[in-house]
Amino acid sequence: MKKLFLLTLLIIIASNVSPQPSVIPVDTTFTVHSALNKIKNIYPIARIVNEPLPDGVTEYRDIAYTTLEDTEYGDRNLHLDLFRPEGGKKLPALIMIHGGGWSSGNKSMEIPLARQIASRGYVTITIEYQLSPEALYPAAVHNIKAALRWTRAHAKEYDIDPEKIAISGSSAGGQLAALVGLTPGVPKFEGDQGYKEYPTDVQAILVVDGSMNFLAPLSLNKPRKRNSADVVWLDGFYYEKPKVWKEASPLYYAGKNSPPMLFLNSGYPRFHAGQDELIGILSRHFIYNEVHTFHVKVHPFWLFHPWFNPTVEYMSNFLDKTLKK
Repeated sequence: MKKLFLLTLLIIIASNVSPQPSVIPVDTTFTVHSALNKIKNIYPIARIVNEPLPDGVTEYRDIAYTTLEDTEYGDRNLHLDLFRPEGGKKLPALIMIHGGGWSSGNKSMEIPLARQIASRGYVTITIEYQLSPEALYPAAVHNIKAALRWTRAHAKEYDIDPEKIAISGSSAGGQLAALVGLTPGVPKFEGDQGYKEYPTDVQAILVVDGSMNFLAPLSLNKPRKRNSADVVWLDGFYYEKPKVWKEASPLYYAGKNSPPMLFLNSGYPRFHAGQDELIGILSRHFIYNEVHTFHVKVHPFWLFHPWFNPTVEYMSNFLDKTLKK
């Protein structure tokens, strides 16, 4: 009888204990140091960018831009960092998306670029988004659209011109930036993560070594395994999910209403899959575009000197031409 009583008591206690949220999985495959280790023997001049915050720039760190409720990890806040020149003048903004194969990396990787571009007269915003160990496509797209809406909702607070917002991304972040930037108002990409009354159009897109078409030969013919980054993120090989692979390709949304685009490329052609076709569409509609190539076998060139400063110059000059005209 005593054992039965104790068993009943334990069952009652267990039934009243709320389950603890799982810990969000983190993929540390791609880091700045791991990237340096891959190139330092071939490019011994490469060194990690580690410049301080420029004079006259204020930073606001880890601002929650949306809360995803009741996920398996509990209520999940997504954060952004914001960098702004001092002075109180209304300025254009740049939303910045980090790379890492949709699986790894974090927003801190964009901070060196964000700080320097902010010193040129822009509000720069680096954002956190859900990576594939946590959530598959199109979760990241919904996150980034939410960050865009947050930016417009808080434009007055941070002296942002809501009519002059650009988006940039590096590697996988470049693919995401282009997909978000070319699909304003497309329902399947908008998501439902706050500030729905604000639009998600952008006035310029900056792609740093990001693929524009998963179906292009340079991409599609690349050997893959089940754990390949794009296979994992898109939840299957092309032959299993052909519609999804096309749907996630920015190329197919370009047209006469697309914004100006900048492309910065490494010496690896496969990271530019679909770019030529996209540029052809833009040029056909007389939409301004630029292409600059760093002829080195360094995919994440923007993370290192001596390629960091030219990257800042290309991006800042393009923004000056498109957002300050």
